[in-house]
Amino acid sequence: MKKAACTSILIGKKASLTGSTLIARNDDTFLPISPQRFYMHPAVKNEPGRILKSYLNDFQAELPSNGYRYNAVPNVNYKVEGYYEESGINEKNVAMSCTESTYGNERTLAYDPLNQTSGLDEDCMQNMVLPFVDSARDAVAYLGKLIQKFGSAAGNSVLFSDVNEVWYMEIVTGHHWLAQRIPDDCYAVAANQVAIQWVDFDDQANFMYSEGIEAFVTKHHLNPDFIGFNFRHIFGTDTQKDRHYNTPRVWYAHHLFDAQFPEMPESSELPFIVKPKRKLGIEDIERLLGSHYNETRFDPLGQGSEHDKLLYRPIGLNRTQNSHILQVRQNEPALMWLNLGMPAFSPYVPFYCDANDTAPSYEQTPMTWDMKSAYWLFRTLSMLVEAHHAEFIQQDIDYLKEVKRRSHALIAEIDAKAADLTGEALTAFLTQQNYLIVDTVFTMTQDLIGKLVINGLELSKLTFNMDKNL
Repeated sequence: MKKAACTSILIGKKASLTGSTLIARNDDTFLPISPQRFYMHPAVKNEPGRILKSYLNDFQAELPSNGYRYNAVPNVNYKVEGYYEESGINEKNVAMSCTESTYGNERTLAYDPLNQTSGLDEDCMQNMVLPFVDSARDAVAYLGKLIQKFGSAAGNSVLFSDVNEVWYMEIVTGHHWLAQRIPDDCYAVAANQVAIQWVDFDDQANFMYSEGIEAFVTKHHLNPDFIGFNFRHIFGTDTQKDRHYNTPRVWYAHHLFDAQFPEMPESSELPFIVKPKRKLGIEDIERLLGSHYNETRFDPLGQGSEHDKLLYRPIGLNRTQNSHILQVRQNEPALMWLNLGMPAFSPYVPFYCDANDTAPSYEQTPMTWDMKSAYWLFRTLSMLVEAHHAEFIQQDIDYLKEVKRRSHALIAEIDAKAADLTGEALTAFLTQQNYLIVDTVFTMTQDLIGKLVINGLELSKLTFNMDKNL
């Protein structure tokens, strides 16, 4: 299933509260239900001849005989919807998030069309890249070579990070792509639209790109600017749909982090990279990815006019199948914060990535409703809160705050205990601690759901109180 509606944010280490690099994204689909699971893919050693085949087109490729361990969040019904492992961190602490659809314009695609028949698409991208790379920069180059060899089946944007660098890569035509390093003291936001702006081809430290891309643009007269090379202007779209579906999400991110940012949700010139006025942390990302134009007239759950409430596509949706924050820390093990419900109402649960497996409630997701499953548990919570939003939202906010507090406290305790461990002993310890974190959040969530069900019964309109005079 094509992931056609995602929102991404990337934060450099000097712009983050803890000195971590951070990449994060909402995975949005066309349907409100598309079950996913979270699992650890074991390392592969000396297994030549492995073939990866897409279930969505004729793409297939031989995989290297050795690969690193990594975690992933694939579709359960992968034979119909495709693998879409889409986000994870490998044992070398390289993070990847790779299913944001991005659309090139018809001018550029006319001269380098997509290879929809057998090209590499986002359904197989993480399988093809994350197990085999040692740094974020290496990952960009590795994926670029795959696009050169196989072509791309669709336009895609890909996020990479390691302990030092954050990279954003846009694949816009069949064989052309460009990646930009996010400065350490900045953040960047993208929303299903070509985001990268001015390119300096002499700056090899901060830009990487497909072979011949400058000559391609020159040959086919694709640059609309008199001076410079603006990747967004050359390869991107600028349509009415963009101004209601895409650009408002980018605007709201800047507004959220800077209340003085001008109200310009339909601007095609919104900045991609911004230096924030303060450091940004996990909670800032959670607030953004769960947002729906909160405290503005555009909030579908707010007090604006019906026209304004329906004008722009929100960031957090019922179609968000998972929302993730990949945190590569400076001196502690990397963390993946995973939200399998609607991010407006459900918690981000932290997982240590140096682990052998995940809890059964995350690893095993049935296609039908089951409260033992993390996916279904958090989607149940989300549905209950939205269904009685005015009555339930404060209880939900209080619960989310307490989950955050408990999560950070647990991480501090676990980090301290893990400080003297290394190798397999560390991996085994962190694996068990992940189970503890899951049990803690599950108990809190089940308790809240029980309270909401009881409160909901009291809100029924099928009730009647007999007047005392009758």
